[in-house]
Amino acid sequence: MWGVMDGADGLCVLPYVNELYPIGKRWRECGALKIAWQLIKIEKEQKEENISELPKQIHEIKDFLLTARRKDARSVKIKRSKDVVKFKVRCSKYLYTLCVFDSEKADKLKQSLPPGLSVQDL
Repeated sequence: MWGVMDGADGLCVLPYVNELYPIGKRWRECGALKIAWQLIKIEKEQKEENISELPKQIHEIKDFLLTARRKDARSVKIKRSKDVVKFKVRCSKYLYTLCVFDSEKADKLKQSLPPGLSVQDL
């Protein structure tokens, strides 16, 4: 939650710290600016950690096949739409996606998937 606090130099946008410090004190005196920057730093670090949890896109068919042959690959889901066929392989850490725009290439890719992998058409 963010708020605007009145300071000696004008207005400053900071997280609310009214619960921590009495309202009567000026924010420079009570150290609210230092705490606000620490909170901003913590938020930034948390966002950087969450970036690694996003799905990954693979652009080459060869890389996708190598990923599908890994030990930690569990399943492949194939989603067909009008323009594109999406192959999604679930590994232990990430979900990797390959977009194929040619239906003939998509059929060949489906046939060349490893036989031990569970394939699900959506």
